[in-house]
Amino acid sequence: MTGLDRRPAAGTDATLPRGPLAGFAAGSLGMGVWVTVPGLLLLYFLTDVLAVGPWLAGLALLLPKIADVLLHPWVGHRADVEQTRRGDRRRLLLLGCALPVAFAALFAVPGGLTGTPAAAWVAVAFVAGNLLFAAYQVPYLATPADLRIGYDERTRLMAFRMVVLTLGILAAGLLAPLLTGGDAATRGGYQRMGVVLAVGMLVAMLVGVAGIARLRGVASGGTAPSHGGWRALRTALRDKQFRPLVAAYLAMSTTTHLVLAGVPYYAEYELRAPALTTVLVAAFVAPALLVTAAWLVLARRIGKQRALLGAQGAFAAGSLVLAVGRPAGLPVLVGAVAVLGVAFAGMQLLPFAMLPDVIRAAGTTGAGTYTGVWTATEATGAALGPYAYALCLAAGGFVASTAGESPAQPDAALAAVRYGFGLLPAAAMLAALLLQRRYTLDATARAAT
Repeated sequence: MTGLDRRPAAGTDATLPRGPLAGFAAGSLGMGVWVTVPGLLLLYFLTDVLAVGPWLAGLALLLPKIADVLLHPWVGHRADVEQTRRGDRRRLLLLGCALPVAFAALFAVPGGLTGTPAAAWVAVAFVAGNLLFAAYQVPYLATPADLRIGYDERTRLMAFRMVVLTLGILAAGLLAPLLTGGDAATRGGYQRMGVVLAVGMLVAMLVGVAGIARLRGVASGGTAPSHGGWRALRTALRDKQFRPLVAAYLAMSTTTHLVLAGVPYYAEYELRAPALTTVLVAAFVAPALLVTAAWLVLARRIGKQRALLGAQGAFAAGSLVLAVGRPAGLPVLVGAVAVLGVAFAGMQLLPFAMLPDVIRAAGTTGAGTYTGVWTATEATGAALGPYAYALCLAAGGFVASTAGESPAQPDAALAAVRYGFGLLPAAAMLAALLLQRRYTLDATARAAT
C-alpha cells in the first residue's frame, strides 16, 4: 500500500474514494500547463525570439499580475456567492475552461510584431489568461474546505492533486521546448506548441469539473450562508495564521518561478548546452512523482509545518550549489536541481493542504475569498520570479536578440545568469522559511482530528 492509498486516522468525517479523487486531480493537468510553460518559456520567448529588451520583457510579465491582486479576491467572492445561491461553484469552473484559448493566443504573436508591440500583445493575452485561470483555480482550490473531511484526508486529497499536477508540469516542461523546435525554435514553432497544449488543457480541465461534482456528492459539507466582499477579505487578511502562511507562500512561489524562468538561460549560457533545458526541467519536476507519497507520510508523522520547513531549507541549500556553476560539474549541478525538485514537491503539497486547515479553524464560510487571496499571491509570485531574474539580466547588460541570432554576452551578463539562478533563489527561500516559522496552527489542527 502506497502513501497515497493510506486512509486517514480515525476521527475524520469521510474517506474519499480514489475514482473521484483522480477526477478532481485531473483538473491540475490543465493548470500545470499554465503555471509551467509561461514561466519556463515566456521570458525567453520575448528576449530571444521577439527581440524585447529584458527590462521590458520582465515588465510585460509583471504588470498583468497587478490586476490579479484585485481580481482574484473578487473571483473568490463570486465563488462564495455561487456556493450560497446554487450550492456549488460550477459556473465559474466552466468559465475558466476558456483558459486554453488565452494560452494559445499568448504565443500566437502576429508575424510582423517585435520589440514593444510584441510585448504589448503578450501582456494583453496574459491578462486575459490570468483572469480565466483565476475563474478555474479559485473554486477548484476551495474544494477541500467545502468537503466534510479532516486534517489528514485534506493532505491526501492534495497529494493526489500534486501527483497529477506534477505530471502536467513535467509533460508541459518536456513537450513545450520540443514542440517549439528545440535549439531551432521559431515563431511558428511557439504558435504550434500553444495550440497543441491548449487542446490537452481543455480536456483535462473538463474532467476536473466532473471530478469535483463527484467529490461533493461523496462528502459535501453542506451549503451555509456566506459573507463576502470586503468583510470576507478583511477576515482573511486579519487571520493571524493565514497571514504568515500566505506571505511564506509568496516567497516560495516567487522563488520557484524564478528558477523556472532561469532554466533556459542557465542551460545555454552557463552550461553551454541549450538542450540541457529539458534535462534540468525533468530533474526539477520528476522527483515529485517519486517523493509526494513520502511527503504525505512525513506530514502525518511530524506535521505539515515541520515538513514544510525542511523542504524550504533543502531548497535553499540546493540553490547555493547552483551558484557555483560549471566548476561544480554537470552531475553535481543536475543533482542539485533534483534536490530542488524534491523540496518543490513538498512546497506544492504542504501549503495547499494547510490552507483548508486555516479556513476550517477560522470558522468562515468564505472559503472562496481565502483561496482568491491565495491564488492572487501565487500569481504575484509567478510574475515576481521572472521579473527578478529579468532585472538580474538587465543589470548584467544581457543582450536581447531574435530567433537565430547569437550575440556575444558580456562577462557581467554571464555572471548574472549564474548568480540569479543560484544566490537569489537561496535568499528568497530563506525569507520564506523565516516567515513560515510564524505559523502556529499546525499542532492545533492535528489535535482536532
